[in-house]
Amino acid sequence: MTRTWRIRTVTDAARARIAVARLAAEYGVPTVERARLATALSGRLRQCLTKGGTWVLTLDGPGPSGGDTALHAVLTPSPGAGAADGTPWTVTVPCPEPDRKAAPATVPEDPAGLSEALLGADEDTAVVLDKLAEQQELVAFHREELHQTNQGVLALHAELDAAGRAQREAFAAERRARKEAENARRRLTFLADASAALNASLNHDEIARRLPELLVPRYARGVDVWLFDQDGDRHPPTTHPAAAVRAARTGRPQYAADHPGGLPGVDDRPPSALDPHRPLLCVPLVTRRAPLGVLTLSPPGERWDPDDAVMLVELARRAGIALDNARRFEHNRDIAETLQRALLTDLPTRPGLSLAARYLPATHGLNIGGDWYDAFRQRDGSLITVVGDVTGHGLHAAMMMSQLRTALRAYAVDGGGPGRLLTRLHEFLHHLQPDLFATAVIARFHPDEHTLTWAAAGHPPPVLRLPDGRVRVLDAKPGAMLGIPLHQEIADHTERLTPGSTLALYTDGLVERRAQGIDPGIERLAAALGSFGSAELGADLEDAADRILHPLLSDSERDDDVCLLLSHLHA
Repeated sequence: MTRTWRIRTVTDAARARIAVARLAAEYGVPTVERARLATALSGRLRQCLTKGGTWVLTLDGPGPSGGDTALHAVLTPSPGAGAADGTPWTVTVPCPEPDRKAAPATVPEDPAGLSEALLGADEDTAVVLDKLAEQQELVAFHREELHQTNQGVLALHAELDAAGRAQREAFAAERRARKEAENARRRLTFLADASAALNASLNHDEIARRLPELLVPRYARGVDVWLFDQDGDRHPPTTHPAAAVRAARTGRPQYAADHPGGLPGVDDRPPSALDPHRPLLCVPLVTRRAPLGVLTLSPPGERWDPDDAVMLVELARRAGIALDNARRFEHNRDIAETLQRALLTDLPTRPGLSLAARYLPATHGLNIGGDWYDAFRQRDGSLITVVGDVTGHGLHAAMMMSQLRTALRAYAVDGGGPGRLLTRLHEFLHHLQPDLFATAVIARFHPDEHTLTWAAAGHPPPVLRLPDGRVRVLDAKPGAMLGIPLHQEIADHTERLTPGSTLALYTDGLVERRAQGIDPGIERLAAALGSFGSAELGADLEDAADRILHPLLSDSERDDDVCLLLSHLHA
């Protein structure tokens, strides 16, 4: 279908525009597209009228065969009409209903009908404006929705930023907490290790030497240990900072510097006149009774961390306790040594019998225990030799050993054999000290007969060397330990002695070792005693005692006291 219009005047242009709009409506072109076609055509026609000349408008639409599905409008100048511009103008509009048969697009010739047709063309414009209004409302709705979305996005970004800051702050707090926990663990580990090192010694001079080794250079650049009783004849007078003197008087830590220390539990003082440019921390070495001294430290840097200062004050407190324990130990040791020396008296002499004794304190601990030996005569002229061991160490054990020695001598005045004496000692100890025990072995040499009577109570057996070099261990059934809650009657045992025989009484410190037990030690003692000849033992029993001890005590450290008493019967 092809339609053609020749346009020379405004009226021709209006009829052509109306006809094209009606044909587009007949073919079902949508209102918006139809309005767009009419508007574009009106604008082009206005330009053509302005240019002048005759123009031909051709409209091609779908034919009966249905091959084409669009409307094609072409506006060209008429050939030979003298148009100013020969370039055609073309516009194409799709037809939703190409199979419809369009009615003839007749346009009235009279002005009234033309005007009515032109007014009817505004209906498409009104529809377009309505759709435009709907689109504007939709755009406004979407704009508001976008605005709300943007506000939500901004709020979300703000929340995410706040969450990010909170997370960063949490991470920073966690790092600080982890660092503080690590520092606290480091301080506690150091405090535990330093306390163990200080308490491992019972020598207060050694403890005072160890303090600078522990603190420099990690927690202090310099350390001075002022012990009050050290200022005397053994040491020249020393000048101490005023803060140290005040710490000694008040028992409170002092911080001397030209700036406040801010250390918990520490009093701030002016800088020391001895060294005004260096801060000093003076901590008293306190004990249960009174301060023993003052620990003066200078910081490893500009100043101390408050937590480090708290740890140093606690270390000084523990050091004071360690020093006090060491001095108590040394005091008790001196008393025990004095008592021990007073009790280990000279051995008696008797024709035909030689005696030699050795006592060695332990190299660990208090060094004074309950080992003892004694020898004395009875009224019938017989000679009593005894070796005993009170459980425990220290002053208490030494005092109990003294009481047992005195009780034995008192009981021996009434006579009686070794078994009877041990039985009475057992009853005495059980009633005097129910929680204290002892072991002992007593040997009695008869003056007129070459006989040996002996008895043991929980003690290692005597070792007897015969003149021919053979050695016997007198391991007849002994009694139980002295002082145990058990009634017992300890029996005597008798041996016939041949001149030239030697008897060894000893304590378990000589023969017992933790890793080996006691039996191998007794065998070594028997071998050492058997290696001597009768002439050697009779000539110098003192030298023989030293030569016996040497191989048995080859190790330099002993956990227990050692006591040995040798008795040699001359020919």
